Amino acid sequence: MRMPEDAYITIKQCAEMLNIAPYVEGLPRFAIDNNLNEDDLRKLAAVFLHMSELKNQAVVDTLLKMSRLPLKVPKSFGNFDFSRIHGKSVEKLTALSSLAAVQAHCNLAFIGPPGVGKTHLAMAYGRACCEKGMKSYFLKASELNQKFTEARRMDRVGSAVNFLVKPSCLIIDEIGRCKFDKENTHLFFDLIDRRYGKDGPNCMIFTSNKQPDSWAEYFTEDSTLLCTLDRIFDEASVFIFKGDSFRGQKTETIRLEAGAPSATTN
Repeated sequence: MRMPEDAYITIKQCAEMLNIAPYVEGLPRFAIDNNLNEDDLRKLAAVFLHMSELKNQAVVDTLLKMSRLPLKVPKSFGNFDFSRIHGKSVEKLTALSSLAAVQAHCNLAFIGPPGVGKTHLAMAYGRACCEKGMKSYFLKASELNQKFTEARRMDRVGSAVNFLVKPSCLIIDEIGRCKFDKENTHLFFDLIDRRYGKDGPNCMIFTSNKQPDSWAEYFTEDSTLLCTLDRIFDEASVFIFKGDSFRGQKTETIRLEAGAPSATTN
């Protein structure tokens, strides 16, 4: 008998994901020797497919836990209200879910006032990367600044930068909420420089209330920052948002009046 091609391909692909590919090479001969029919092989393929799906979900769950992205109330492209966003190039925003940027080594920046969805979109991109098996990591600029300072104090600068180079998608939220001293500005450059030449899927995402041309106010050492910005925006998509905050849309306003106590009757 000949093993059904689709079943064998499914089993082989699943076995590769499960890291047991060498053990299924003899499956066609096993099927012949044991008189397995087509239905038997399709059932076996279904078992392999189920096991690979379980492993894939375990990998995604681990990546999400390590990413520092919200888990209880996740931010995703699915729960972002794109109907509130208008403009001639809005399709470029909705196309982010293709994850082309991380494959093309294209950075992303979301710039605009508070409450327009910048952080939501950044987190949604990071979450989508995790769901595709790519490592993401989220931190605020103030946390990055603190991480650099702590690494310097503990003499662990190398390991701190290495850790931040590894993720396929690195999200730095709220540039402009703190100022980096000279040493931390240099470490910021080192991080960006190393990620600039990183192989494989690679994307950095920045959010800020400030336009990039004013970021110099929040770093020290202008020449270093200039080199850093050159690398960040060498290939990048910058989304500039205008408009009112989305926050407070579900707030209920209850108006009452205080005065003398109401008269009571028996």
